[in-house]
Amino acid sequence: MSLSSEEVERYARHIVLREIGGPGQNKLKAARVLVIGAGGLGGPVLQYLAAAGVGTLGIADDDHVALSNLQRQVLFATDDIGRPKAERAGAALAAINPHVAIVLHPMRITADNAEGLIATYDIIVDGSDNFVTRYAVSDACYSARRPLVTGSMGTFDGAVTTLRPFERNAAGTPNPTYRCLFPEPPPEGSVPTCAEAGVLGALTGIVGSTMALEVIREIVGFGEGLVGRLLLMDTRSMRFETLRYAWDADNPLSGTAATAGT
Repeated sequence: MSLSSEEVERYARHIVLREIGGPGQNKLKAARVLVIGAGGLGGPVLQYLAAAGVGTLGIADDDHVALSNLQRQVLFATDDIGRPKAERAGAALAAINPHVAIVLHPMRITADNAEGLIATYDIIVDGSDNFVTRYAVSDACYSARRPLVTGSMGTFDGAVTTLRPFERNAAGTPNPTYRCLFPEPPPEGSVPTCAEAGVLGALTGIVGSTMALEVIREIVGFGEGLVGRLLLMDTRSMRFETLRYAWDADNPLSGTAATAGT
C-alpha cells in the first residue's frame, strides 16, 4: 500500500517523525479501527484518527445528537440535533479526510453481536458510557484476540488503558484482562451517570485524544504503551499518574480456572 502525492503532503508532519515515517504512515493507512461510541470520548478519537490517516474507521453508535451533547461532543454542530450520531460523525470525518473509508454501524453493542463485529477490525476503541457495553466489548476483544483501547471519565477525572490479554509479557505471564482490573461491574445505579453528575466538557477531549494516541502507538509501534498500566487524570489538581496492574489468576477469561475448563 503506497501513499499518493497528496497524502504525502497531508501527512508530512508524521512522515518526518523518525518513529513513524513513511512505513508507519502506510501502517496507519492499512489499519481498520472500530470506535464504539461517537460521543464525548469517541468524537476526539475519531477526529484524530481520521486526521492521522487511519485507512478504515468503523463507527458503532445507535444514539441521536441531543442539545445537551454539544457542551462536550464537538464533533457535532447545532444543525445535527436529532440526527443519528453515526451518520453525522461519518459526514464530519469525510470532511476532515476524504482518504479515510468510513463504515457506519448504527447499532448498540451487546454480548450477542460484539464478537462478530469486532473480529472484522484490527483494533477496537471503547468510548461507551455504560458498564454493560464495556464488559461485552472487553470480553469479545479477548475472544477475538483484538487489542482494545478503553477510556472512562468521571466529573473531573479520566482514565485510559490498553488491553492485549491474549498475549504474554516478557516474563511469560499473561497480560491482564479488563476483568483483572475491574472484576465485576458495579451494582446498577451505584455510579451516577453523566446526566446526573455532570462532566467537564474539555476533559472529554483530553481523554479521547489520549486514547487516539494509544491507537496510533498500537498501529505504528513506538515508545511504551499502556498495556498493564492505567493512566489516571485528575483535572482538579492537574495531576497525571500511572498505576500498574497485573494478570489475576482468578479472572474468568484467562485465569487458571478458565484455562482448566477449556
